[in-house]
Amino acid sequence: MEIINYTEEWKEKWDNFILESNNGTMFHLQRFFDYHTPGKFNFHHLIFLDKGNIKALLPGAIINNVFESPIGASYGSIVTKDVKFVEAMEIVSTLIEWGKKNGIKEFTLTSAPMIYEKHPNQNLDFAMLWQGFKYSLHYISSAIKLDKNVDIIERFSPTIRRNIRKSFTDFNLKIEINDRYDQFYPILLDNKARHGVKPTHTYDDLIKLTELLPDNLKLFMVYKDEKPIAGSLMFFANRTVAICFYNMLYYEYAQYKPIQRVMYEVVKYCTENDYQYVDIGVSQDTKAENPMTPSISLIDFKEKFDAKTIMRNTLNLKL
Repeated sequence: MEIINYTEEWKEKWDNFILESNNGTMFHLQRFFDYHTPGKFNFHHLIFLDKGNIKALLPGAIINNVFESPIGASYGSIVTKDVKFVEAMEIVSTLIEWGKKNGIKEFTLTSAPMIYEKHPNQNLDFAMLWQGFKYSLHYISSAIKLDKNVDIIERFSPTIRRNIRKSFTDFNLKIEINDRYDQFYPILLDNKARHGVKPTHTYDDLIKLTELLPDNLKLFMVYKDEKPIAGSLMFFANRTVAICFYNMLYYEYAQYKPIQRVMYEVVKYCTENDYQYVDIGVSQDTKAENPMTPSISLIDFKEKFDAKTIMRNTLNLKL
C-alpha cells in the first residue's frame, strides 16, 4: 500500500469513493471543499492506493508539520469502505510510515461519530489506538435515533408535546422547506450576535454550498402570519445522518416555540425519508476554559426531544 497526494484529476474518483464508503460524509467530498475561497486553506489531501485502487482517503492539511483533519469542515479523519481488521491495521501503519518519511511531527484526526457509519465498525479506531494514537479531545453531541414505528410527538417531553400541538392551533405556525436564505440569514446573524459570535458560514458560503451540494442542504423555515421567525438549516451528511447545523429564531417570537415545532418537522421529514439519526450537534460551554466543558442546559433541552449522547472524538499521535 502507498500514499499519494490528491490532485484534481482524482476528484471524481475521490467523491465516488466517499459516497460508496462506510464512514464518509459530505464534509469529506471535494465538492464540499470547493465552497471555500481558493487559497483560504492549504489543503494536503491523501489517497491510499493498493495496486492502483483506492483503499482509503484522508482529507486535511499540514500546519507547522502537524497533519490535521478536518480543516475547513466538521468531520475528517480516514474514510474507508467496510474494511477488515487486517486492512485497517495496514492503512494506519502506512499513514504512520508516510508521516515519518515526510517530516510530520503529529497527526490530529477527528472523525464523524459512529452513528454516521453504514455498518458500525471500529476496526479503524482500534488499529489507530493499538499503533500509538491516543484520545486528546471529546465533544458531547446529541442525536435522535429515528424509528418509523414510534409516534414522533409521543417521544418528546410533555411540555414539548404541548407546545408543538399549540403551534398547529393557537400559534398557527407555518413550516416551509424552501431556499429563502435571504430570510434565514438575518435570523442567523441576530441569533449569533446575542451570543457575541458570528456564524461559521457567510451568506455567500451558504448559497455556494446549495449550488455545489443541492441534495445535501434543506432549509426548514417557520412563519408566523407570513413573517419568517425561525429556521433550521439541515445538512444531510450521508444517507444515515442528517445534522441540524443551524437552529435559529428571532427571540421576540420565542413565546411561539418555533424551534420546538421545527424540530418536530425535521424529525418527521427525516423519519419518512429513511434516515437513521438526526444529529442536533455539540453541546459545549464555549465560554469555559476547558473546551470539553458540557453545556448542561443545552444537553437537557436536547434530551427533551429524546436525543441521546454521542461523542465526537479526536485522536492524536506524536511521531
